[in-house]
Amino acid sequence: MKKFKKGKITMTIIIGIMCFILVYVMFMQFRVVNETDVTSLRTKRESELREELDNWQSRYEDTSNQLEQAKANLDEYKNKIDDSQSASELLDKELQEAELNLGKTDVKGAGVVITLEDGDVAVDAEDLIKLMNELKRAEAEAISVNDQRVTNLTEFADVDSYIVVNGTRLSSPFTIQVIGNQKYLESGLTAKGGYVDSQISDGKRVSLAENNDITILKYDGEFEISDSIKIK
Repeated sequence: MKKFKKGKITMTIIIGIMCFILVYVMFMQFRVVNETDVTSLRTKRESELREELDNWQSRYEDTSNQLEQAKANLDEYKNKIDDSQSASELLDKELQEAELNLGKTDVKGAGVVITLEDGDVAVDAEDLIKLMNELKRAEAEAISVNDQRVTNLTEFADVDSYIVVNGTRLSSPFTIQVIGNQKYLESGLTAKGGYVDSQISDGKRVSLAENNDITILKYDGEFEISDSIKIK
């Protein structure tokens, strides 16, 4: 890691950028919660409501953990602010993690490749959302769906016969590449009654294979926050 000194003004700017990214990610997650259709939830079966509750609880816990981590990082900045070199190294590490979370860097490594496709029943956006949640619980480091990089800001939506990911229309079959601990990923997906079993029971086709040489390219689009603010 490069070792160099930065002025306090530069460090302040970088800290501001880090906080801005964190707040935006949290805003997006809570916005989704606020936009949930309460009427449709009332019509769901008890088992579906429990599953929905588990999903929202997981998202809330993820956001809460990010907030706690941000507080801890700010305390660490305060303790090291007088040590320019230590502060620079810490900020470099945080910037690398932010780029990884936003999908702005290529990632290579071992992991698994999942193929999900239509069977008697077509795959929909909710199937992919559930899969993303399972992969995140299994500590996936990077994910792509049909070569579309999945980031903390990626949305999945059903549009006609397609599923739109990062503004791109995708159709079955879906190839999901995942970099992470192969043991965690496989056990999380293939456990009895888990994701793979549920998809097969619902009439879809799904397979999983290990791969020791996966390359997931960075997200090359823009994150639009408003009409005048974009993250490139």
